Amino acid sequence: MMIKNNKPVRITLAHINDTHSYFEPQSLQLQLNIDGQSISPYVSNGGFSRIATRAKQLKATALQHDRDFIFVHAGDCFQGTLYFSLFKGKANSDMLNALGIDVMTIGNHELDMGNEPVAAFLDRIQFPLLAGNWDLSNEIKTKSHHLSGRSNLFSYQADKQTARWMTRVVDGEPVAIFGVSLDKMADIANVDPDTPFVNAFETAKNTVRAIRKLGINKIILVSHLGFDGDCELAKKVDGIGLIIGGHSHTLLGDFSDLGLKKESEYGHQVNGTYIVQAGFHSQALGHCDIDFAADGSVSTFKGKNELLIGRRLCIDASLLTANDDGIHAKASLYLTQHKNVVVCKKDPILQSLLQDKYIPRVHKLQNTVIAKLAEDMRHIRVPDLKGGSDIAPLVAESFAHMMNKNGHRVDFAIHNAGGVRTSLHRGNISIGDIAGKLLPFAVPIGVYRIKGKYIAQALEGAINNATNNGVLGSGSGSYPYTYNLNFSYYAQRPLGKRIAKLTIYTEEDGWKDIDHDMIYYGSSSAYTMKGKEGYEALTMMEGEGIITQHSMADCFIDFIQTDYKSSSREQWWYDKRI
Repeated sequence: MMIKNNKPVRITLAHINDTHSYFEPQSLQLQLNIDGQSISPYVSNGGFSRIATRAKQLKATALQHDRDFIFVHAGDCFQGTLYFSLFKGKANSDMLNALGIDVMTIGNHELDMGNEPVAAFLDRIQFPLLAGNWDLSNEIKTKSHHLSGRSNLFSYQADKQTARWMTRVVDGEPVAIFGVSLDKMADIANVDPDTPFVNAFETAKNTVRAIRKLGINKIILVSHLGFDGDCELAKKVDGIGLIIGGHSHTLLGDFSDLGLKKESEYGHQVNGTYIVQAGFHSQALGHCDIDFAADGSVSTFKGKNELLIGRRLCIDASLLTANDDGIHAKASLYLTQHKNVVVCKKDPILQSLLQDKYIPRVHKLQNTVIAKLAEDMRHIRVPDLKGGSDIAPLVAESFAHMMNKNGHRVDFAIHNAGGVRTSLHRGNISIGDIAGKLLPFAVPIGVYRIKGKYIAQALEGAINNATNNGVLGSGSGSYPYTYNLNFSYYAQRPLGKRIAKLTIYTEEDGWKDIDHDMIYYGSSSAYTMKGKEGYEALTMMEGEGIITQHSMADCFIDFIQTDYKSSSREQWWYDKRI
């Protein structure tokens, strides 16, 4: 239906992005200058309960002034903390529903474990999920986690080459809202191969044209492209009043007098489009009053990001001098009066949900001891004179353990060193140590069939990448650690010939040379299965492989609980390492 008579509208928008399951407040150290003295106090920062309190205040004020209120999340609510590692998205949906989000766009980390967790998320959330350049038109219909046709998923319309958009009616006037995300999603996440992301800029351009063709001239984009991507899109696509962004974790506004880096002004303007983003990890809430003129242009824009903090300020008294009496009170007053800081109480309803439903379970698992380490175990990415990682080979072995347990044949496993994040110290090891520190990324594990020659190529490519040996490497995290594989690497040999003496272990034959033309069954993370960081040869697997819903931490925790508890050896970790 063509809109013939447009009129002005007044909207207040609140927005967050890249919250990454940071539901609880975090400690934040500030750098302040009080009466000429530099101090570094700590404050309790952010968290969903404070965001809820501030959002309710903003909504009440907006309604008092006859303004519409819209609360937006610009993607990447998944990953980050034990709340995701342990609950795989259920806590996220519960907390976002309680927060009162009106709309969210999909981020890349929502797809770290494939489409299935997104389907479960859609089953639970009470708001629409925008994914305007996610093409579901060729989705396999027999999948258990089917996405196309869901009313609360606003995906790509392949026949029209536009995003499906939602229409918000404000005082009788339609406002179109749509979302786009990174079109290189397959490179950085694990989206199912039958549901690709298409070009974000072209989708946005076609969508704006289609919206305006209907006579709707007030358009808001919720983006997960990153700040630079938003600026580039605004430059190339006319007609968008506001872009609410995420992905790059950019805290817009001037927080330099608090010791935080200044990125750009809040409401950065490009080609008549205002661009906003609100940091990361639930540290801040962004909000703006935006008035659209009858012709769809932005007539008034005013807003800012606010750091949400508790009332307590902690200063190391040992660093203060005898003349520093009253410095604490002055610093507290300074923060209370700061234009970009809000001292905020926790919303009791949201805090109660978190406290009653999730915090006790997380704390219990954090303290659930599943093994005892007889001595320190070192993790190092690239081996040195002391040897390689003590831990990464065990993590690789845990992949084979879990995949075999679930009916998949596995002959060998490979894991990149960067997937392990820390060393382990002697003493008790808890579930929280594994899922929260050692293997914090909920990346799924998969299985695949591959010829022996490609195993050699993958190992060489990963080591070349980690050591910059004849290639432009992307970091030492690619270095491969293996289970049931043994090999030598000769750095001085020509490319393609650096792996030698490659053998594989089987219970029937022991260690045996790899046959380059024989097909073997492997297990790795979905990340390396996509050929990232030197593992390109793994993409030569037979077919597409299988990505499971078991994360690295899932595999390792089950491996420890099964193998450690069934062993009579007091020094299981030490024996495994040898």
